[in-house]
Amino acid sequence: MMRHLSDALFLPLIVIQLLGTVTSQVNPGVCRYALGMSSGQIPDEDISASSQWSESTAARYGRLDGEEGDGAWCPITVEPDHLKEFLQIDLRSLHFITLVGTQGRHAGGMGNEFAQMYKIKYSRDGSRWISWRNRQGKQVIEGNRNTYDIALRDMQPPIIARLVRFMPVIDHSMNVCMRVELYGCEWLDGLVSYNAPAGQQMNLPAYPVYLNDSVYDGAVIYSMTEGLGQLTDGVCGEDDFTLSHVHNGWPGYDYVGWNNDSFPGGSIEIMFEFDRIRNFTSMKVHCNNMFSRHVKAFQQVVCHFRSDSDWETTPLAFSPVEDEKNPSARFITVKLANHMASAIKCQFYFADAWMLFSEITFQSDTAMYNTTPPSTPKPGTSPPPSPEDDPTHKVDDSNTRILIGCLVAIIFILVAIIVIILWRQVWQKMLEKASRRILDDELTASLSIQSETFSYNHTSNRPGTAGEQESNSTYERIFPLGPDYQEPSRLICKLPEFAQSSEEPASAAAAAASKSTTQTVVQDGAPHYAEADIVNLQGVTGGNTYAIPAVTMDLLSGKDVVVEEFPRKLLTFKEKLGEGQFGEVHLCEAEGMQEFINEDYLFDVPEGQPVLVAVKMLRSDANKNARNDFLKEIKIMSRLKDPNIIRLLAVCIYSDPLCMITEYMENGDLNQFLSRHEPEGQLALLSSAPTVSFGDLCYMATQIASGMKYLSSLNFVHRDLATRNCLVGKNYTIKIADFGMSRNLYSGDYYRIQGRAVLPIRWMSWESILLGKFTTASDVWAYAVTLWEILNFCKEQPYSQLTDEQVIENTGEFFRDQKRQIYLPQPVLCPDSLYKIMLNCWRRNAKERPSFQELHRALLDLQP
Repeated sequence: MMRHLSDALFLPLIVIQLLGTVTSQVNPGVCRYALGMSSGQIPDEDISASSQWSESTAARYGRLDGEEGDGAWCPITVEPDHLKEFLQIDLRSLHFITLVGTQGRHAGGMGNEFAQMYKIKYSRDGSRWISWRNRQGKQVIEGNRNTYDIALRDMQPPIIARLVRFMPVIDHSMNVCMRVELYGCEWLDGLVSYNAPAGQQMNLPAYPVYLNDSVYDGAVIYSMTEGLGQLTDGVCGEDDFTLSHVHNGWPGYDYVGWNNDSFPGGSIEIMFEFDRIRNFTSMKVHCNNMFSRHVKAFQQVVCHFRSDSDWETTPLAFSPVEDEKNPSARFITVKLANHMASAIKCQFYFADAWMLFSEITFQSDTAMYNTTPPSTPKPGTSPPPSPEDDPTHKVDDSNTRILIGCLVAIIFILVAIIVIILWRQVWQKMLEKASRRILDDELTASLSIQSETFSYNHTSNRPGTAGEQESNSTYERIFPLGPDYQEPSRLICKLPEFAQSSEEPASAAAAAASKSTTQTVVQDGAPHYAEADIVNLQGVTGGNTYAIPAVTMDLLSGKDVVVEEFPRKLLTFKEKLGEGQFGEVHLCEAEGMQEFINEDYLFDVPEGQPVLVAVKMLRSDANKNARNDFLKEIKIMSRLKDPNIIRLLAVCIYSDPLCMITEYMENGDLNQFLSRHEPEGQLALLSSAPTVSFGDLCYMATQIASGMKYLSSLNFVHRDLATRNCLVGKNYTIKIADFGMSRNLYSGDYYRIQGRAVLPIRWMSWESILLGKFTTASDVWAYAVTLWEILNFCKEQPYSQLTDEQVIENTGEFFRDQKRQIYLPQPVLCPDSLYKIMLNCWRRNAKERPSFQELHRALLDLQP
């Protein structure tokens, strides 16, 4: 109940975000944060100047409110009508700049120099510099009137730039000094220019309406090229575009518009260029829909994507619903289906005589702007005042009434949510009672194709039968999923050492395979093993990790265990790692272990020193099935011999409790290891935290792929691959284990189903959750999630923004395949080529996912 209430309290933040994003992706009224001149966040090396009086008036002293050196930046000479002196700031990335502040040189009362006027030039890439001009075309900005007051000036329109130059302007000879600050926020769209036909003029009976892009900063002749303008200024147009002059100067000012008669093809083309290859989820286009003036939103848009130098051959098309009842302007969201691109070319088709746009924004691999303060504002910064409130530095409160209205609405929404949560609790208890009889049987979840809603099937659990009982009712929690299904790629892939043994000829093996591999067919037509064909190893933790084909298990059944009995008295218990329904996992020291293991295994421990091991211990009161499974697991584990798979070293099975002794790595599991480290860079240097390089991350990921390649070659399906199940040794050595489920530390990573089964749903493929199918392809899915964890240094749980129920609902979107599914976002450290590999691992069609052999090869190529 408390969890649901916490979810309810989180919803207002989402509601506030949604309310804020109705107007635009970036809100100029809120994007007003000091970018680091005053606070020192912008380092000295990123501040430069054309000249300086002396070393004590160098560019690094041009910080607003700073008094270091001689109190400001002062150029040598500033001549009337000859702009050559400038103070330049490099923000290192594109920023949306809405406000600037300037100050003169005060120097404790000794200074008397300030800039009465100045201009601003900016650049997005350092190659082309653009002179800023306001909405009326004026370039000169009014500066300071004395040496101590701060003069804040709104940038209308805002600028999108990485490099900014302040250039003092004088009309008579005088000395000039400046201290400056920039205000805004990071430009997360990544858009660096758009090319489009020039806007046109609409002739109304009373007056003309100019629909040109009046603040476009690129070249404008018959078309607009290599610039940004009104479509990215954060200002949305009015419902009645003829009234725009009330706010901005003339009718139609906020819109860029085109007439159908000027375009014989019935469409206009706009191309968007971005700073790098991005993973695009959607495009939002703010359109006018005043059909009484023959203006409508676009009829269709067709988008082409370019990732490198070539355009993709298959475009994406989208048609919004035509609306002739509501004349309000609106945002139309176009889903871009996670296309990877550095440029997008869209053709917008006319639905009427005119088409008017005022804002186009993109959602890609970075988070959307919102109207609440950024989650990581620069230390010591706060939103600056509006220019009108300059002396007292108050925050612009023009949206206060809107916010109050939103808060009132949120209160009502909260009350409704609490009522719904209470109702759901009662309903869920009733549903659990009604389904208790069904829960005693093995169930698998599937989707009803006809209704596109979840329904549950009661399977007979016998080979060759497909009896099922359907329910048309929808449910919100997934019931037990039949965890004993898998789909190995080839039945004949057996353990190599038993492919053809003297005890069992090849023909006998084939006969056994034929006898024990009865298949059932699911609705996608792909065969997978029925429950009777899979060895169910219950395990000490109550969950089974490795899924083994019965064919392979049959081949092992006649073989003796090849590990030694280890004296219990030589085990020293250090720590309980975890526990489950049937036993416990302990961290121990083992003395003299070298004498009990095979000669092909070498410990990196001096002779005579105790060895760190993990001991799986079965409780003495465990039932017969659990004991049998434990012995089967010993037999299976004894055959796994790979440098990146945890090795079974010895056993204690001559008396109770039964134990198996496996390797344990001195650095613990990968999840805890990475969470204690930081990526290499300035932040790590400041915090003195231990670091791991990108190359080392790739090395660890490659080892995991190698271990999984070995398992997949034996038709073993891990089913719980994650960083918690990978152990770290010296020199970033990785070995895959299987006891993460037993640790209380990771209980939040598992979703408990009706108190019976626990599943790592955030790592599971959609077919594993909905169809109960665990295959090598589903392990590939989990590998990509594990890779995502690694590149995020395990600082965040996958899909942390979603509840468990929302994660399950998202798998339904994968099933329906209507391009509404949510993917894990691209980590900051992740290059585009690696993220593309991850997206391939999350393909809906399991057959289209790469194999572990291919993943291992790709990771090897990525290593420095």
